Amino acid sequence: MAQCEQVLTPVDGVVARLRALDAALPARDGVAVFNRVYLAVTQAVDRRVDAGLFPDPRAVITLDVRFAERYLAAVDAAADGRRPPACWRPLFQSRRHPGVRPVQFALAGINAHIGHDLALAVVDTCRTLGCEPADLEDEFEAVGELLLSLEERIRDELVPCPESLRIADPLTHLLGAWSLDRARDAAWTAARALWALRRLPDVAAEFTERLDTAVGFAGRMLLTPLPD
Repeated sequence: MAQCEQVLTPVDGVVARLRALDAALPARDGVAVFNRVYLAVTQAVDRRVDAGLFPDPRAVITLDVRFAERYLAAVDAAADGRRPPACWRPLFQSRRHPGVRPVQFALAGINAHIGHDLALAVVDTCRTLGCEPADLEDEFEAVGELLLSLEERIRDELVPCPESLRIADPLTHLLGAWSLDRARDAAWTAARALWALRRLPDVAAEFTERLDTAVGFAGRMLLTPLPD
């Protein structure tokens, strides 16, 4: 009896690319820190797709891949000596700074990817599938639940001795100043606004540029070097 061949999905291609980056980058590199986090969540989405846990797997796969393409395009731009989007520049510029903690790198990457890329990925997905953002809301929320659980894991694994952090510790202030839940809500609002502006390309481009700049500013704050 012949063995069934494994059917590869577009998400498998994303996972392969993220694994290749993980193998190529030094472990302490700030982009590598975020990449490991992103690999974990992409694998979690892939497992849930395989298990049939999403109501519309095609929509989830399309959103997941369009989302990943934004990050991978930023990686390619930096590798080629081109300027990545403003939201990603702080991470690529500070990736080797000795005064930045791993949890800061992780949160700065998540800030760029959720705060900017997610809204654009929702619009990309709607164009690919010929649907409206409202048609993707269930999938957006399902993936968001995975991201929230991942944020807890990041803080547990990357925050040094959390029980020893004092209320006045600068890292405590940084960690409390950013919320994945709020960023995800803002991304959904931005996606709906961009979709509403799709027939006004000049206004949509200006909105996207302002979003990119604002998220980049937040990322720069998250990457403030801290004393030991």
